Amino acid sequence: MKRGELYRVYHGSKHDPKKQRVFVIISRQIVIDSKFSTVTCAPIYTTYDGISTQVRVGIEEGLKHGSSIHCDELISIPKIVLTDFTGTLSGEKLIELKNALLIALEIEAV
Repeated sequence: MKRGELYRVYHGSKHDPKKQRVFVIISRQIVIDSKFSTVTCAPIYTTYDGISTQVRVGIEEGLKHGSSIHCDELISIPKIVLTDFTGTLSGEKLIELKNALLIALEIEAV
């Protein structure tokens, strides 16, 4: 399991009408490899609103169609449910993700 990997998660949430959703892992590798039971992820939706906290992804990342990572909706997910590997972000997409996270969290780049 690594930062930038995409996993399909199955759930029955009342707040999300879909029975499954793809998430990208955004936690630091040291946290992913640690004894902590959860990692921080961002959801992937088929919608893209063109805002700076969204990153376009698609077939190149293992998805069925064009979608976007929504960095304004971070969530902690138990590692144990991240079993259905979907794909991996390229180095370029990881940089876009980092920039979108900086904006979403209002962190100034150093």
